[in-house]
Amino acid sequence: MESTDEGGGGGELGLGLGFAEIGAVAEGLGRSEVFHIVKEVIGFVLYMHHQIPSVLQSLENEFVALKEEFKNLVDSGTMPAETKASDQRKHNMRKREVKQGIKRQEKLMNGISSLLSALQDALDELPSIQGVTLVLGGSLARPLHVCDMLFSNGRFDSGSAKECTKSKVAQTLSRKAIRALISSGAGSTSTGPCKLFLLMKCPCTFNLPLHFSPKREFHYTKKVVPFRLHIKCKAKDKAMNDQHSNTISSSCCMSESAQTEDIWFQCRHTVKGLACKAPTEC
Repeated sequence: MESTDEGGGGGELGLGLGFAEIGAVAEGLGRSEVFHIVKEVIGFVLYMHHQIPSVLQSLENEFVALKEEFKNLVDSGTMPAETKASDQRKHNMRKREVKQGIKRQEKLMNGISSLLSALQDALDELPSIQGVTLVLGGSLARPLHVCDMLFSNGRFDSGSAKECTKSKVAQTLSRKAIRALISSGAGSTSTGPCKLFLLMKCPCTFNLPLHFSPKREFHYTKKVVPFRLHIKCKAKDKAMNDQHSNTISSSCCMSESAQTEDIWFQCRHTVKGLACKAPTEC
């Protein structure tokens, strides 16, 4: 295996190529806000690397609409005897088309749903968050693209990640994150169907075995330059700012140390992209 560097933010965090710092006016982020930010970045990564045929929100709406249409077509049953044969054929043809559309997207949508649900469950279990890493490729060891999201002042309030309302803070930070990725030239490459892996850096006491497993040795090839998003909340005072700066700095060092209680956990659910050369061809 090629020489490797510590993944998921391995190495020193510094300004330069593949790095963007996003400031938030809030002193901290709620679980639902972190979830919405990560979800938007996941959708962007999948779409811009041609793994899904449209932006995630549109894809979710389309899939729900297809299932509702198929249910209505099935519930309509056999058409009346006086119905024209041509109308009956159109009805049956449309039912087949909708069924094929659902079958084509079902595995993809189930994968996305499982991954997002696992992320929500994890956020609800944790008192704070340091980082989330997205890996796109055939394996964790040899990815094609890596996106690190680091959070400072990442201690949560009592809210839940399953809250449906997207706050103004989450919307603003999501837009800034996606603009930063676009500015860096992320995406616009046809890589064929890939897997999307998600990892979280959490306290070693984190225990959600159905969805996450410990990944203490997380390395990937040095040939891949990760893009890092540092989402930095406003500190209440200088002492807190220094404390969180040290936390973020230590989170970027992947060497196993007895002094740290944070390790990487890999989500057991992955998203397998659709086979297409460009979003319009999916």
